[in-house]
Amino acid sequence: MSGGTPVGGGYMRQRHSQGYASSGDDLEDDACSKPPSQSPSFPRTRTWLEIVENFLWIASAVFILYYGDRHSNFIYLLWHDGRIRRIPLYLGMFGVSLNVIFFLYTSMLAWGASEKWEISSTAALPFITLLGLISFCLFSFALWPIWSFLTIPLLFTLFMACIVILPYLVLGTFKPQTDLLRTD
Repeated sequence: MSGGTPVGGGYMRQRHSQGYASSGDDLEDDACSKPPSQSPSFPRTRTWLEIVENFLWIASAVFILYYGDRHSNFIYLLWHDGRIRRIPLYLGMFGVSLNVIFFLYTSMLAWGASEKWEISSTAALPFITLLGLISFCLFSFALWPIWSFLTIPLLFTLFMACIVILPYLVLGTFKPQTDLLRTD
């Protein structure tokens, strides 16, 4: 027990909270006077298996983008190939754009307060999920004439590569907050 005196990191037990005023006793587990435990900081160290998996997703996506249909690359196909159904492709791109805009909006909204993040993100999850599923189906329908049954694994591979790359594109660094005021 620290007895209310400052300890190593300058942390002090706060005796004037409601818990101490009501009971009058000094028994506690000394949680306030101990420095907080070091939680794993962001980004955490990755195992070699995670690194290999991430590399495989990214390498597969690069292969898809570079080789396309073996005659021209994926980007050229999206712009110039007549076999692609254009309306579903454009609607799928619009759906993905809406999802990206919504993610950016909610992350900027959450930058200030965590309560807003919890309310806006949980209320929007069904909408985001449905929009993503509809976009995936539209992309599958639009690209089916080129790759047929391989369209679904191709799109899933591109999606997973985007998910793997996304944490490296974070605008700010997340730091654990260690100097929080405690009222217990």
